[in-house]
Amino acid sequence: MAPEAEALITIEGLAAGYDGEAILENVSFSIYKGEVFVILGESGCGKSTLLKQVLGLYKPAAGSVRIKGVDIVGADEAELTRLRLNLGMLFQSGALFGSMTLFENVALALVEHTDLPVSVIKDIVKMKLALVNLAGFDNHLPAELSGGMKKRAAIARAMALDPEILFLDEPSAGLDPITSAEIDNLMRSINKGMGTTLVMVTQELESVFSIADRCIMLDKQARGIIAEGEPGYLKEHSTDERVINFFNRRVPGAKKAEG
Repeated sequence: MAPEAEALITIEGLAAGYDGEAILENVSFSIYKGEVFVILGESGCGKSTLLKQVLGLYKPAAGSVRIKGVDIVGADEAELTRLRLNLGMLFQSGALFGSMTLFENVALALVEHTDLPVSVIKDIVKMKLALVNLAGFDNHLPAELSGGMKKRAAIARAMALDPEILFLDEPSAGLDPITSAEIDNLMRSINKGMGTTLVMVTQELESVFSIADRCIMLDKQARGIIAEGEPGYLKEHSTDERVINFFNRRVPGAKKAEG
């Protein structure tokens, strides 16, 4: 990123694990305003663990996490609540409330966290559903939607309060290639059109090359970051065999096919 870019998130020396087992050690990186930042790596390398630490869902064993200047490790619950109102989160499952219509799902945060009149909330919800190409689906229940539509509805809900930063955990998981491409296009549209900073966990290389400005790659054995940069550059110029294999979908130890 350019030297003048503003770091919205700064992680320094982060360590995390479960039941005494270290998953991540000495992880440090920054995420800058307006970029699409991707956390990737093989299964079990700690991607979702890192995302939960950044969101403040778990406290790290060591290190610091600062979002917009707020140290979330030392912040009290009131500070965290205020900060989280400026953060959106798309969970891997979508996590829509099955007994609520799409309108009610998207309106929930607006009802709970604002004093806006009902008429204004209705207008905002309709705009958010239109943003994700779900205009007219206000009264549908999640069970009545396809997988891609559920993901888009969950994005509308995550964007209800116009967050500055949107976190996404495997947004394309379980979707067919065409629907995945539609989600990628929507993500880039939100990023470019609204200036929203995106932080995404994924293993989908097509998505990474399509929309990521920058990424970090985690490694299970290293318990941390083994590569950081623009994905196309890492694919072509990395000298780390693990990074080369990952970005080129190459099985470790396998010989390249002769043409």
